[in-house]
Amino acid sequence: MDVEVEIEIRRPRAEVAAYASDPDNATAWYENIKSVEWRSSKPVAVGSRVAFVASFLRRPLSYTYEVRELVPGERLVMSTDEGPFPMETTYTWEPAGDGATRMTLRNRGNPAGFSKVVAPLMASAMRRANRKDLAKIKEILENRE
Repeated sequence: MDVEVEIEIRRPRAEVAAYASDPDNATAWYENIKSVEWRSSKPVAVGSRVAFVASFLRRPLSYTYEVRELVPGERLVMSTDEGPFPMETTYTWEPAGDGATRMTLRNRGNPAGFSKVVAPLMASAMRRANRKDLAKIKEILENRE
């Protein structure tokens, strides 16, 4: 499964990247993330571990992401090997002209067991959820003073 969505946000790239890459902001713009708990010291860096409690397709999920790659203002890659659905999440930020930023959110994973059977449904639901989440971060950032 590989789901990628993007949005243009009328804010500078450094601001969008700083907000999106801070796990403490996740519950504000990710509809399905219910809580965040740092398992390593702040701020986010390669090797940081952050536990999330989420809900997806009406099922509770608990997982810990580890930051694999961080290029401030450009790219963040996190992954987990936990649970029935190991996942990698990548954020990228690019200039979009007139001080705007194109943010891309990509989730890749290899479902196993029952998850493999429902992967097409999961991909579609994930794409819808990711679009809503990016719309929410756009709304938050564009309405900031």
